[in-house]
Amino acid sequence: MSSQEIIEVYTDGASLGNPGPGGYGVIMRYKQHEKEFSKGFRLTTNNRMELLAVIEALKQIKGSGWQVVVYSDSQYVVNAIEKGWLKKWQQRGFKNTANADLWKQLLPLLQKHRVRFVWVKGHAGHAENERCDCLAVQAAQHGALHIDHAYEATIHEHNAKKPSKE
Repeated sequence: MSSQEIIEVYTDGASLGNPGPGGYGVIMRYKQHEKEFSKGFRLTTNNRMELLAVIEALKQIKGSGWQVVVYSDSQYVVNAIEKGWLKKWQQRGFKNTANADLWKQLLPLLQKHRVRFVWVKGHAGHAENERCDCLAVQAAQHGALHIDHAYEATIHEHNAKKPSKE
């Protein structure tokens, strides 16, 4: 494939408080076409938003077999793929793996396309990363925030297991 046939994806996630309100931002490019989108959540973590940005971007790609390059400032996301952590987590059934619900959503999307991850240093003047950060923060700060149901369910489970202070 020529470089014109690569879909470039730039992603970033943000959480104000970690956990706290959060959001993700995405820029997607194919040839001369560009698309930006973002979404905010009322209670989540930075790692969840970094990962959800990639998931939501890959969901936007119609068909299969595309060559995709994902640029992210999240070492958590990039290393999980590039260093094989995700395969190890999958082999052990995601036991004791943070954000297992999201990693399970990502797996079939990675199998659908030829995806390569590239780490970019955050807050270092990388234009697309800076824009994605802006989108993510704005999404976390403004508008009707969505519910990260899986995350909030784990918080409720954790709190239910705590002994009462009565």
